This record gives sequence, structure tokens and C-alpha cells, in this order.
Amino acid sequence: MIAATDLKAGATFLHQSKPYQVVKYEHIKVGRGGATVRVTVRNLESGGTEEKTFSSDVKVDEVNTYKKKLQFLYRTASSCVFVDTKTYEQTEIPLSVLGDSINFIKEGESIDIFFWDERPLSFELPPKITLMVSECDPGVKGNSATNIYKPATLENGMKIKVPLFINLGDKIKVDTRTGAYVERAKE
Repeated sequence: MIAATDLKAGATFLHQSKPYQVVKYEHIKVGRGGATVRVTVRNLESGGTEEKTFSSDVKVDEVNTYKKKLQFLYRTASSCVFVDTKTYEQTEIPLSVLGDSINFIKEGESIDIFFWDERPLSFELPPKITLMVSECDPGVKGNSATNIYKPATLENGMKIKVPLFINLGDKIKVDTRTGAYVERAKE
């Protein structure tokens, strides 16, 4: 059991039989009344975020998660299959657990997956990833200073808007939180 006042960013806990991870922590003390703790949490099963408020004297169950680096093998209609490169043990994770962020991962790439009691909860993506442009109109030289964008398809099938100077085969950096173009990748 941990006190609500110890729910700092990154802490994991169990509330109403669901595992949560604290994203943002705020301790509120108003006048003579008791203090409250307001936290923004991410549900580790569904991936959604929500606000929770606790009295400062409340205690919650601590969840001990662990992370394992697994390599992405392939995707089926309802799940993704990963392998532990040390033990060659395969783990099948439902797409409902992984969410839309799985689209940023390429086959053969290794990522950190969080587990709780042998159940996969979520995975950690870097803030930016590098992907190759597989389809787009030809680039236009000299249009590097404008905010005009054209549609492009990336190697993972994702469709985004890129600046006019980007060409077929260029490698670009994409923000994994928003899915937006960031910059051309340095070769």
C-alpha cells in the first residue's frame, strides 16, 4: 500500500481493480480543510487517460510492473507477435492492448513492453521515429520555407502531410504522439 501523497509521476498503482500509471501529480491544500491529491493517470489496460482525485490520507495498492525488450515479428488480424531474442519465447499481444501506436513499429524492431503479472499492459515508444517515404508526388526545389504540405505514404502504410521538398525514398522523422512530420532525417 502506498499513500496518495506518494503518487508521483511514473508511479503505478491499482484502483478499482485496474492498473494505472501517474502522468501528472498535483497536491492541493486549501485553507483549514484537508489536502487532496489530483492526478492525471493512464489506464495501463486500455491506454486511456483520466483525472482522479484522492484525499491525502487514502492509500492505494502498488502495482509492480516490469519491462521486457521484445522484437516485433508480425501482425495478425487481432494481435501482434513479439519474440524475446534471448529465450526465443514468443508473446502474442492483442491489438486492443497496443492501440494505434503499433502502426509506428516496423517488423524486426525491438521495443520495451510493460508487463504486470505476466500480462502485457503497454509499450514505450521513442518520441520520434525515422520512417521512409514510400509514396508521394515529386519534390519541388526551393519550397523549404513555406508551410505548404502534400500527402505522403510511409513505409508502414501511414498517411501524413509532408513539406513539398520531400521526395520518394527520403527518410523523415515522425512524432509518435501526434503522427505529424517533424523533420527530414539526417543520413
